[in-house]
Amino acid sequence: MDATLNLIGRDADLFAADIATHEEALSDLVQGSRFLVIGGAGSIGQAVTKEIFARSPKLLHVVDISENNMVELVRDIRSSLGYIEGEFATFAIDAGSDIFDAFIANGPGYDYVLNLSALKHVRSEKDPYTLMRMVDVNIFNTDKTMRQAAAMGARKYFCVSTDKAANPVNMMGASKRIMEYFLMRRSVEVPVSTARFANVAFSDGSLLYGFNRRMEKDQPLSAPSDVRRYFVTPKESGELCLMSALLGDNRDLFFPKLDPKENLLTFSEIAVRYLASRGYEAVECASEDEARARVGELKAQHKWPVYFFKSDTTGEKDFEEFYTERERLDMSRFASIGVIKNEPNYDAAALTRFEDAIHAMRSRGAWTREELIDLFNATIPEFAHKETGKFLDGRM
Repeated sequence: MDATLNLIGRDADLFAADIATHEEALSDLVQGSRFLVIGGAGSIGQAVTKEIFARSPKLLHVVDISENNMVELVRDIRSSLGYIEGEFATFAIDAGSDIFDAFIANGPGYDYVLNLSALKHVRSEKDPYTLMRMVDVNIFNTDKTMRQAAAMGARKYFCVSTDKAANPVNMMGASKRIMEYFLMRRSVEVPVSTARFANVAFSDGSLLYGFNRRMEKDQPLSAPSDVRRYFVTPKESGELCLMSALLGDNRDLFFPKLDPKENLLTFSEIAVRYLASRGYEAVECASEDEARARVGELKAQHKWPVYFFKSDTTGEKDFEEFYTERERLDMSRFASIGVIKNEPNYDAAALTRFEDAIHAMRSRGAWTREELIDLFNATIPEFAHKETGKFLDGRM
């Protein structure tokens, strides 16, 4: 069994049956189409790029600001999948820049535009400047690239959302909820589909990714004991994006069918399983200081220090949910994928007020975190921001 699946408590790929059922349709669509993947060098972006490449597209262009991650993506594809007859090219440019606009204006045009770029961390809401960049990347760049997709006559625009957009309690989730409103507004111009995700195991910057880095550096593991999350593998994240982008109807939102009783896991549970998979016994310490001090001693005994704590940081939701009671579901089309069926419902005046308020802040060259939180509250009626005055950067 795949080691990552074992770690997250499953014994089979979640979407294997759905992929097998629809493989012919997926492959036919890919082989006859031109793709642009924005944010394609991130963890989910790399996964969906490989899913597209494996099915031999007519053209596949990948854009990302991370030059180093893009190099690794190409090396990974060449070393695992090899080559295709169609054109495959990568571009280290910012999707929010005028350079990207020129790239689109002078490019070949695309049938499918997949946007995987995002600021995804709850810790990003600690200061007003990172928050404003979150607005740019998660909302305004999405709206801009949707307009560009519509102008080129794209068949579909796909953009990744997050489980944190369902009943949001943090600014990251709220930014994605506002993004979903912008998607609905633009869906009358170009068909759009999206997906809400579980945690992608070992994705860049995630806690499990951090576990690898901590052990490489002989450092203790630290995790909340009361925060429960769903997990999917990187490959599963790519498959969910591909299914939504190619098979989703206009405004469909895909999410994984996971059982809260079987699949919701605390990070402390994952930490213990992770250490066991590496051949170490977890030893719980009473403080960060104790955990830092005992690495050398415990490592020699095939043990590893861990520090578990009750979560008390801003915006941290106790559990994950993919949909709310207000959303209409189709749970019968796929074996392991649920679909939220959206109408083009949005408050046009609220979105205009949001845009105007952001532009006013930017034009005066100063804004506060509180202003942005108030604006998000005014835009999302169900937003229940969880503010504690503490942030993840204050944790080990």
